[in-house]
Amino acid sequence: MAKKDVENEEKVEESKKEITIEDLPGVGEATAEKLRESGYDDIMTIAVASPKDLADISGIAEGAAIKIINAARKYADVGNFETGEEILKRRQEVIKLSTGSKNLDTLLGGGLETQSITEFFGEFGSGKTQIMLQLAVNATLPKEQGGLESDVLIIDTENTFRPERIIQMAKAKNLDPDETLKRIHVARAYNAHHQILLAEKAADVAKEFPIKLLIVDSLTSHFRSEYVGRGSLAERQQLLNKHMHDLLKFGTIYNAVIAVTNQVSANPAVFFGDPMTPIGGNIVGHTATFRIYLRKAKAGKRIARLIDSPYLPEGEAVIMISEDGISDGV
Repeated sequence: MAKKDVENEEKVEESKKEITIEDLPGVGEATAEKLRESGYDDIMTIAVASPKDLADISGIAEGAAIKIINAARKYADVGNFETGEEILKRRQEVIKLSTGSKNLDTLLGGGLETQSITEFFGEFGSGKTQIMLQLAVNATLPKEQGGLESDVLIIDTENTFRPERIIQMAKAKNLDPDETLKRIHVARAYNAHHQILLAEKAADVAKEFPIKLLIVDSLTSHFRSEYVGRGSLAERQQLLNKHMHDLLKFGTIYNAVIAVTNQVSANPAVFFGDPMTPIGGNIVGHTATFRIYLRKAKAGKRIARLIDSPYLPEGEAVIMISEDGISDGV
């Protein structure tokens, strides 16, 4: 065999070898153990990490953390410029999750996208949690029925998860309620820091179960109650920003739908039109990919308005919330 052929064969074999975090420059056994304990147990999670986070966790200098991340990015082939054609091919991996309402699905271009954050905000009783529960049930459905054929993670910050409601919705979809409940994994978040920790630990659950939907209900409740006043605004927004980027990173790595609910407050400066604005300011506004404003209407109906999207026009859809779940109400 010619020398060139041998070299090519060695390169192929090397490319087939599974790269572990120990293969990264500057990562010894002790550092690798600390990284794994913190959830950084594969090349991709390190490749999309921030140098500061990696340095704090592993106890190494930030400069060394940058070198480790850059090496991981080369192995994972991320962080480089891509052509629009390459991005289009990756976009073809996106899956759409049905809401149960054809009207709302159409408004969202076919349903909730994986690799994106979809935010539903509105007043108390506008249907935010009901939509989250419906999404959890729908995610277990086959893809041809608008589902993701997956398990679901729910971070519950307000103690709103009700298995009885899941049973009602599952029966309406002709699903086995017990099997549906087994596929929904719920964690109660008791404060903002616990909520952030649960989002970070979601990757551990995704290694054991096929998670394609991560729900946070609600996103801002703890941050709003724990960080009160202008003096704590900067810290609150910084933590909220980190939390949302953790969620988006999970959605990107695992090709999952991220669905969050958000509260609203009345803006006293608004004299004409709707004074309701979502909590979280620009941090939530810029990070959420799709934003849906929910309002009450008559006879159990809700009006869902798409107010922000990278490529879809603003518009409204009427949905119905009944004992069977979310539908068009026709």
